Amino acid sequence: MNLSRTQIGLIAVILFLLSLGGCTVSKYNGLVQQDEAVTRSWSDLQSAYQRRADLIPNLVATVKGYAKHESETLEGVVAARAKATQITIDPSKATPEQMTAFQKSQGELSQALGRLLAVTENYPDLKAAENFSQLQAQLEGTENRINEGRKLYNEQVRTYNIMVRSFPMNLLAGFFGFQQKQGFAASEGAQNAPTVQF
Repeated sequence: MNLSRTQIGLIAVILFLLSLGGCTVSKYNGLVQQDEAVTRSWSDLQSAYQRRADLIPNLVATVKGYAKHESETLEGVVAARAKATQITIDPSKATPEQMTAFQKSQGELSQALGRLLAVTENYPDLKAAENFSQLQAQLEGTENRINEGRKLYNEQVRTYNIMVRSFPMNLLAGFFGFQQKQGFAASEGAQNAPTVQF
């Protein structure tokens, strides 16, 4: 069977297009997988934040039983929790401003919890209470999960953003609407050690 030059050229073009299409599908699927990894890590992080928010009412109620005149501190924690749980973000459309607002509200909640736990140092009966100790341990574990979740989320975002920005993936990403995602940044002043006064 003799093929003409036209047929050979047509076969070569078809093979090239099939190869290009296969490569495009593979790269597109890689972008989708990495996008899903970012979304999954965000969901895991949100779960840790929700766990912390769920622990707070029990912690506040326990402290309230022992430290009735610390109402300002308790109200501060409740207000910070309310503010932090009102801010929701879709990580696929998060702007730097939204991430900053989310981070700020979560940071304010962490600070309010820190003040609450500092106040409990003045109440030995509270510190000795088993339910308080359990809640405090759960809260510490949750804070560790949040920290690890933020690190994982940032790593997933970094990997995704490198993929979206690298040539020739940036062409494919732009064509299919994949855009860079916003990760967490260090809080303002995080590089400075806190001042401790005795």
